[in-house]
Amino acid sequence: MKLIIGLGNPGKEYQNTRHNIGFMVIDNFLKEENISWQSKFNALYISLNINGEKVYFLKPQTFMNLSGTAIAPFMNYFKISSSDILVIADDLDLDLGKYRIKINSSSGGHNGLKSIIDNLKTTSFARLKIGIFNNEVFDPKDYVLGNFKEEELEILNNRYPTFNNIITEFLTNDITYLMNKYNRK
Repeated sequence: MKLIIGLGNPGKEYQNTRHNIGFMVIDNFLKEENISWQSKFNALYISLNINGEKVYFLKPQTFMNLSGTAIAPFMNYFKISSSDILVIADDLDLDLGKYRIKINSSSGGHNGLKSIIDNLKTTSFARLKIGIFNNEVFDPKDYVLGNFKEEELEILNNRYPTFNNIITEFLTNDITYLMNKYNRK
């Protein structure tokens, strides 16, 4: 059993903001599926069977800074280990469209990741960190809550196939394999 978590903020006003890249990646991955989101523990989720593996997709509805308060009870209820989760989040330290797969690292100043670490009491979970930085001078809070520009969305649209491959390969491969394969690009 695996759990793929996309971080973001709930509500239409945040739909295409930089902070919602986690939601956007999950939505892109599931775009061909006929799905109906369910609600539990202040999160939206669905369950699919992919290549014989039960996979949950989760979008916390707590707002970014409290993401862990939705994720921890969900994992406890479904008995999902931290080694079986992949968290997809934005990263201000990476250029737009760049990405890194990590495990056992700090929050890097990302409040959503900090909330997850605090609530799970571990850093031992995989992250797909997607860059949103574009060399502008900005106030970080306003920037992450700002909408992607059209040209930025185009860059991300070109990356979705890679992000989809990472999710698919996470279901059957060791995280070290994924880091070796994808982080060297």
